[in-house]
Amino acid sequence: MVDLIIWLVVGGVVGWLASMLMRTDAQQGIILNIVVGIIGSVIASYLFGGGINQAITVTTFAYSLVGAVILLAVVNLVRRGVVR
Repeated sequence: MVDLIIWLVVGGVVGWLASMLMRTDAQQGIILNIVVGIIGSVIASYLFGGGINQAITVTTFAYSLVGAVILLAVVNLVRRGVVR
């Protein structure tokens, strides 16, 4: 149960920071920020071998943030045809 709460909190923070970096924060709510953060962590675990599925450190947090930014860039590319 505690792991789930940690995933939600860290996923929300990572998703929010990624949406701020990609300038999509006004379009997203807290639920979408959490989803983006968790999926970004999964992407990071495939790319870098890190993510919030392991112990949360500065490195895994940064990897999750990079994964979330990649996810938002791909979504922007598909929706608008351009990455901001």
